[in-house]
Amino acid sequence: MTNAKQIGLFYASTTGNTEDVAQLIAERLESLVQLHDIAVEGVAAMQQYSLMIMGIPTWDYGELQEDWQECWQAIAEQDFVGKRVALFGLGDQMGYGEWFQDAMGELHQLLTSIGATLVVPWPVDGYSFEASRALTDDEQYFVGLALDEDGQHGVTEERLDLWLPQVCQAFDLQQGG
Repeated sequence: MTNAKQIGLFYASTTGNTEDVAQLIAERLESLVQLHDIAVEGVAAMQQYSLMIMGIPTWDYGELQEDWQECWQAIAEQDFVGKRVALFGLGDQMGYGEWFQDAMGELHQLLTSIGATLVVPWPVDGYSFEASRALTDDEQYFVGLALDEDGQHGVTEERLDLWLPQVCQAFDLQQGG
């Protein structure tokens, strides 16, 4: 069975920031996106989609958010061959600059290992951090959209407005469905 919505947006949020961004994405993509809070639903619904957006915050010293951590093995046991995934991550580049977006990098690594095709890396320009496991090999891009609601909240919507058309293009969809 496939979902009527074409994109599954999977996220988990402790403070509400990742959930807020997921809501903004859902508003912009209108009828294309079905939201899934993995803290409530788990990750089984991922099998219903060939197109996904996943939102993950980095906690403390490069750690996974607890709901993602609890679902990690269940994700690892899935087959993502033929699935396209766009990532967005939340982190604090000033307070935790040595681990900025590390959880997004970990998720990218996991998804790649189970066959997913990751789309739409995001330039590192405009950020100030010490290190990140979410960088592409050339270190010119993050593996997905990097957001910092603590230090750069004012540019989140602008970044979404630039990123989402690229995601729709990578998914072969028209934005606003």
